[in-house]
Amino acid sequence: MAHLENLVLCRESQVSTLQSVFGERQHFSFPSIFIYGHTASGKTYVTQTLLKTLELPHVFVNCVECFTLRLLLEQILNKLNHLSSSEDACPTHITCETFNDFVCLFKQVTKAESLKDQTVYIVLDKAEYLRDMEANLLPGFLRLQELTDRNVTVILLSEIVWEKFRPNTGCFEPFVLYFPDYSIGNLQKILSHDHPPEYSADFYAAYINILLGVFYTVCRDLKELRHLAVLNFPKYCEPVVKGEASERDTRKLWRNVEPHLKKAMQTVYLREISSSQWEKIQKDDTDPGQLKGLSAYTHVELPYYSKFILIAAYLASYNPARTDKRFFLKHHGKIKKTNFLKKHEKTSNHLLGPKPFPLDRLLAILYSIVDSRVAATANIFSQCLRCWVSDLQRPHGAPCSAECFLSCRRTFLPTAFLELPLITSLVTLQLLTLVGHDDQLDGPKYKCTVSLDFIRAIARTVNFDIIKYLYDFL
Repeated sequence: MAHLENLVLCRESQVSTLQSVFGERQHFSFPSIFIYGHTASGKTYVTQTLLKTLELPHVFVNCVECFTLRLLLEQILNKLNHLSSSEDACPTHITCETFNDFVCLFKQVTKAESLKDQTVYIVLDKAEYLRDMEANLLPGFLRLQELTDRNVTVILLSEIVWEKFRPNTGCFEPFVLYFPDYSIGNLQKILSHDHPPEYSADFYAAYINILLGVFYTVCRDLKELRHLAVLNFPKYCEPVVKGEASERDTRKLWRNVEPHLKKAMQTVYLREISSSQWEKIQKDDTDPGQLKGLSAYTHVELPYYSKFILIAAYLASYNPARTDKRFFLKHHGKIKKTNFLKKHEKTSNHLLGPKPFPLDRLLAILYSIVDSRVAATANIFSQCLRCWVSDLQRPHGAPCSAECFLSCRRTFLPTAFLELPLITSLVTLQLLTLVGHDDQLDGPKYKCTVSLDFIRAIARTVNFDIIKYLYDFL
């Protein structure tokens, strides 16, 4: 118990309850146990640590990895077969397709001397995925002890309550155990336990207290808080390392780490940059007041022309087609704003979401916004089918214009535009979505799936003021 208390902090009551339910090694335990609680509340860690420390025979299976019935049953049987076989023997791979076969094979595997006269535990993590499988699977696991006449306990770990599991046809009720969220005191104790050996426990505890003061209102996830603590600690102790402050100078240490904690709060849970990138940003000698937000939008690496294609796609998705003349035609004449804006259009297009647009319109907008910045070369439009067929009709490397491309599409294949590598790559990156089918006679249609903040960040990298071209911001 003393060893378990050092390994599992702030979960003494749950550990004590599980030990009481398990009983002695040779005793029949409860047929099924349902453990639930919010994410990062210690369910998986406590269960695994308890079974390993007590050296109880068990198999641990993640239902996300085993997304089919066959994968799930075979992984359980093969792990049990590995436990029952000797170290020198090489266990054979067991195949199983139905739950009826699983029951028969389970009896054979658990006949081994190493598993005889002791409880075998089957732990199913992310058990909510069992509801999407065959209807007899969950009731079968809950009655596995009865079906196999073996000393076995099935432990289900989930983030949702048991009432959302219970089948309409009825099933054996498991023993239900709840893991509550960690309180701020629990988080302080657990995170302070991870202090580096080169620093005192009080110094690291003061840092954790500052970290929780910033993040506790927006994040209670122990894994996320532990990740943030590891990433930001070097910046907190930087004045101590440089000799500019002592470990007791909390105010100076707080001033040094405050802007970096505020930056990190913008990307809680998102993991928009890697740990190595974050450490590199922390080492830069940048004025804390001018630090850029840690958004992946400022770090997206796209080809230069792909950025203009994405901007054109965003404008086509969120601007009505009838407004293209005003925004993109140079000599459109005078258009009165009162006539341009309709009275019934009071809803923002950004609230309604992106609208599909044809590829002809995308290329027209693209040619308009690119024309004043770069030459519309073959790098933008690629080579169209006509230029592939009769490449001698124009000098090598000469621009392949949008008009040429449009005529090629009408003359040759309607799917000619799908050969554009830049547009296809944006669809692959899920920045654009292809609407409908590729074999449509009127050509493919697309939607732009990025947010306003994303496209504004992209537009800034090419010095394009996208707000001036959006209908909602007139």
